[in-house]
Amino acid sequence: MATASPRHLLDDVINAEQQQQQQQEQQQPEFLSSLETVVLTVFLSIIIIMTVFGNLLVMVALCKDRHLRKKKTNYFIVSLAFADLLVALVVMPFAAIELTTGQWRYGEIFCLVRTSLDVLLTTASILHLCCIALDRYYAICCQPLVYRHKMTPVRVAVMLSGCWIIPTFISFLPIMQSWNAIGIEDIIEERRAMVGGSNDTSCVFLVNRPYALICSAVAFYVPLALMVLAYQRIYITAMTHVRQIETLQRAGSAPVTGTAPVITVRSSTSSDPSEHHRLRTTAGSSASEQAPIANSRMRVETKAAKTLAIIMGCFCLCWAPFFITNVVDPFIHYTVPWQLWTAWLWLGYINSGLNPFLYAFLNRAFRRAFLVILCCGDERYVRHGSCSYRHTHRAYSAASVNGTSMALRLSFLPNRSYSDNGRTILGNEQESQDSLGPL
Repeated sequence: MATASPRHLLDDVINAEQQQQQQQEQQQPEFLSSLETVVLTVFLSIIIIMTVFGNLLVMVALCKDRHLRKKKTNYFIVSLAFADLLVALVVMPFAAIELTTGQWRYGEIFCLVRTSLDVLLTTASILHLCCIALDRYYAICCQPLVYRHKMTPVRVAVMLSGCWIIPTFISFLPIMQSWNAIGIEDIIEERRAMVGGSNDTSCVFLVNRPYALICSAVAFYVPLALMVLAYQRIYITAMTHVRQIETLQRAGSAPVTGTAPVITVRSSTSSDPSEHHRLRTTAGSSASEQAPIANSRMRVETKAAKTLAIIMGCFCLCWAPFFITNVVDPFIHYTVPWQLWTAWLWLGYINSGLNPFLYAFLNRAFRRAFLVILCCGDERYVRHGSCSYRHTHRAYSAASVNGTSMALRLSFLPNRSYSDNGRTILGNEQESQDSLGPL
């Protein structure tokens, strides 16, 4: 019986070690792939759950709090929350399943329906943000009569309807008719063959140049331009108020002479004499009494301006990469990697989860309603909020410096007109305060 030579035994040991090493190398990518899938699934699930919770809380708050239902701006916010909630319930789960499994198992028709819903709901969300910006512009930068003329209940209903109807013309209508695929049918078939071979295992959505330009303009670039113009005017108004308050502080530190002026405050919506009030400010009041009021008001204005910057920054950060890529990709022969497409798309989805925090959680009235809901209807939060609200109204009514009465335009008095040396100054104060969100 022949025995194996030591050389053969050594070769067998080396071959066995090489085979074992190759098996480990083959198993390692599978392990990493499984780990990445688990991490990605957890991450996407957290995004979906937070988006559902935040937007659902906004809708419940408006339904339960009658004070929130009185504000026109809040109807835009709750409609925005409904659109973002549908994004989290209808669009995100299927996108997450396709991303984590790498396959589409729901057929060609539902692929078109899912894509149409994606375009419809995300565009509706963006148009709501544009309407909120316009509403705040009219509330803060215009006189109250102008605001009431512009933002009637009928016009609010028309704007809300437009936020839902306009996206239909760039989603279901062209996508179900395959207008987005005209001229690029061969490219779509090649992409399907590369991904899965048939549309039953892949949901490929590519757009031609006309659709990319029209859809991006309606869904992003036009709303972005309107939001930039509106928030620019709001920012300028806030900074103007800050400079006026600084002037008030400097004037208050100077010697004060003259008689005690009287400021007449009356409701601009009622002629009932019982609603007229007279606030007498002492000409000899010291600057130390006026400085806290001016300093607090300046903090409010500065915070409002910073919040506007945060809102625009988050919106552009979330959606600009996707829509820039959406316009550029058809002109570079669809060479953008799918990984980059997916990253930009989910960054836009994240905006639906940020909207409740930016437009509702930063609002005092909504925060108070959230506390009541989360604390099972504890009325202490309502009483506390009402108390501080009335105190704020009293504290910032007016100021007098050097014998001249000065009524700040954002003086926290709702829908008032101020009589200053025979002149009537209209203000839309509570609209301004509530419209800014964080105030």
